[in-house]
Amino acid sequence: MKRILYFVPMALWLSGCGESPRENRQAALGPAVPVNVVAASERQWPSVYEATGTVRARTTSDIAAKLMGYVREVKVQTGDRVQAGQLLVTLDTRDLEVNSRRAEAALEEVRSAVPEADSAIAGAKSNLDLAQSTFDRMQDLFNKKSISNQEFDEAAAKLKCAQSAYDMAKAKRAQLDAQAARVQQDVKATEVTRTYAEITAPFSGLITAKSVEPGTLAVPGTPLLTIERDGSYRLEASVEESRLTTIRVGQTVSVALDGVDRTISARVSEIVPGVDAASRSAIVKLDLPMVASLRAGMFGRARFQRGSRSTLVIPASAITEHGQLQSVFVADTGTAHARLITTGQRNQDQVEVLSGVTAGDNIIVPVPKDLSDGARVEVRP
Repeated sequence: MKRILYFVPMALWLSGCGESPRENRQAALGPAVPVNVVAASERQWPSVYEATGTVRARTTSDIAAKLMGYVREVKVQTGDRVQAGQLLVTLDTRDLEVNSRRAEAALEEVRSAVPEADSAIAGAKSNLDLAQSTFDRMQDLFNKKSISNQEFDEAAAKLKCAQSAYDMAKAKRAQLDAQAARVQQDVKATEVTRTYAEITAPFSGLITAKSVEPGTLAVPGTPLLTIERDGSYRLEASVEESRLTTIRVGQTVSVALDGVDRTISARVSEIVPGVDAASRSAIVKLDLPMVASLRAGMFGRARFQRGSRSTLVIPASAITEHGQLQSVFVADTGTAHARLITTGQRNQDQVEVLSGVTAGDNIIVPVPKDLSDGARVEVRP
């Protein structure tokens, strides 16, 4: 009886020791998590060269005053959209109005002198006609020896005086005409100058900068506002000099812009011939289509197609990001293994993998919530 009781505990102990460590570990990990997997595979991947750049307005204008004066009113703010010819800034025109009234008064004074000058001409013409008639009679009498030489000379002298007086009257009238024309030009000049006090938009666009407030002294040549033409933007990308030979004007390029939730198509419009000695790159300008959310200063990436190449590809949804680190889960013999990876270019929902996995690895996708490294998984068929 004692021997039987002795062997029973031993049998139980041996049966417990018969379980493998792996079975114990799997029991501790809990039930297997059902997952779907996609095999990492080699695919033909578009070869793309990416160049970064900045969005610039093709037409930008600094609005400045043409004359010096204090700003009376500013009718726009930064970010406002304006139409061509819209009033932007008005200047104080009181001194211009004084000059205008002075010029108009001078013109009126000249015009008031015209009737007097015309009367002087008429009087001088009458005296000239009388002197001419008298001279003609005296000459006839002189030819008949009926008057003396002195009387004839006196008649000739009176004719010359009358002619001089008539010519002088006409000259004064001509001077008035010239003076009137000059004053009229002064009046027109003051009118034109007064229009400079109203600063308008040269074209339709967006106000991007404002450096003027009411009371500011506007100085000719100093920018008051900056306006960018609507629908006229381009990306100025910095391209390595070794890549320039593969780019041509008119080429269609895919562009991704921060702040724009889609990729847009652009066209190469200009390749700046000069190369920057410091960066060994040149500027390539790409015309952008009209997009409502475009703004100057946006950061953009231009992707230039260069054929295709074979590379390892996995779904983008399989990648888990932890700050700057990227990882995927690989299903191997019923266990999920986390692997750090290095990614390359992204194309829609596929990502190029440069390191971390090999072709044929079973990548878990989508990644179940709270899946951890070493967890038990069950691959669904």
